Amino acid sequence: MSKPSIPVTDEAWDERDLGADEDFVAVAEDITEDVIEEAAGTKMISIRLQKSVIEDFKLIASLNGTIGYQTLMKQILHRFVDCEKKRLFRELATEKVKEQEAAQKSVETRTPQRQKKVA
Repeated sequence: MSKPSIPVTDEAWDERDLGADEDFVAVAEDITEDVIEEAAGTKMISIRLQKSVIEDFKLIASLNGTIGYQTLMKQILHRFVDCEKKRLFRELATEKVKEQEAAQKSVETRTPQRQKKVA
């Protein structure tokens, strides 16, 4: 007899309706958390957020319909980091250009312009 289908939702995972059935468990030899993180290029962290923020993320993710709230959080953090790096690099580039312009003006004011002699 087949088991009833369980909807794939965050709540089903949180309540262990999904992902906790021993019929689908196998022991992976020599697989540690470090090996998994290295292969995925990720690092497990712990963060405390207000419940209302988590609920908002869950709502937004459910309205999006294709991703879970934790994936949404990762995407948002990634976008923020990308935008901040671009902003900082743009500021540094602008500062560097201003420094170069100031240095050029300094050289121009120290070097008198020679007037061409008209023959």
